[in-house]
Amino acid sequence: MKKLMKSWNELSLVKRIIIGLAIGIILAVTIPEVAKPIVILGSLFVGALKGVAPVLVFLLVMAAIAQHKSGHQTNMKSIIVLYLLGTFLAGVAAVVVSFMFPVNLTLTASAESVTAPGGVSEVLKSLLMNIVDNPVKAIYNANYIGILSWSILLGLALRGASDSTKTMISNLSDAVSQIVKWIINFAPLGIMGLVFDTIATNGIESLLGYGQLLAVLIGCMVFVALVINPIIVFIYIRKNPFPLVLKCLKESGITAFFTRSSAANIPVNMSLCEKLGLDKNTYSVSIPLGATINMAGAAVTIAVLTLAAVNTLGIKVDIGTSIILSVLSAVAACGASGVAGGSLLLIPLACSLFGIPNDVAMKVVGVGFIVGVLQDSCETALNSSTDVLFTATAEFAKWRKQGKEIVINK
Repeated sequence: MKKLMKSWNELSLVKRIIIGLAIGIILAVTIPEVAKPIVILGSLFVGALKGVAPVLVFLLVMAAIAQHKSGHQTNMKSIIVLYLLGTFLAGVAAVVVSFMFPVNLTLTASAESVTAPGGVSEVLKSLLMNIVDNPVKAIYNANYIGILSWSILLGLALRGASDSTKTMISNLSDAVSQIVKWIINFAPLGIMGLVFDTIATNGIESLLGYGQLLAVLIGCMVFVALVINPIIVFIYIRKNPFPLVLKCLKESGITAFFTRSSAANIPVNMSLCEKLGLDKNTYSVSIPLGATINMAGAAVTIAVLTLAAVNTLGIKVDIGTSIILSVLSAVAACGASGVAGGSLLLIPLACSLFGIPNDVAMKVVGVGFIVGVLQDSCETALNSSTDVLFTATAEFAKWRKQGKEIVINK
């Protein structure tokens, strides 16, 4: 048994996750009723990550800012530019792909039980209210905008504190980081439970009727991940971008795909940034910020489903309106964190640009919920892996200017 455990622990986390994934699929296809209890493993894994992530982010950001030395470059400006640029270009790509491969929807499903935001002003208001949320409530509800704002303010206030106080905060953040590493080691078991639950509950056949829509959505996200993002990375680091792109997709995207939660994947991204040798002062802020505003996948979802509704209703769209949709989908995606339901509930906002009635738009949201198993998984994988990708890109660009060698470990 000891030899077996040693061999298991010597495998890379990704290989262990693939094994867990394969076992989950086999059990779901062969003996779903007998193996049903393993669903709890997925719930426990995601629950543990979601539970520890808000505390980790709060302590990491506060400690990083409190100990920040004057004159130390953090690359945050470059990272924010990359986040916004990536989200906008994803929206543009979604519009172009939707024109190339128009989709017609069967608008029978509805989502009347949910409430969509009334406009951009409502999204921004929700965002601002989350910024000034009670700090304890923000941590309890995993409101990362509120967590970020309070951790930044406390970090700035603690810059003048004694060294012993700063050391204590740093030790606390290190302790929570260690707990996160322990939880991540259980990822293979958690993902085995998650993939089993997804296949056993929904089945693959339930998605076949929406094959064309899923093909456009997922194809567009793959195009962003494997074409647009590598081009952006190459422009910054002037080096083959694919080792970094594929590493981020493999080590961050896989777990994000199955947990379907950017919040739950924050600790995974923190660990990957550490492996890449990035500056902790930078990624402790940029990763939770990216989980809030770096929403390329959400921009794709909003644009594709909106244009599918437009095409279904026979509405003519000109180039100018398409560009406005690209901008709107990017802005709405960045502000989606405070809206329950995420990107899908921002579709009526985009549909209003074309004069589509709200009741019809909510039927489009209903279609979104039907394909949400795969759509949300791919969206989260793209969003979360890109957080690490752009954080690393900004730092590697600085290394290139300084003449330092950029080495990406496999």
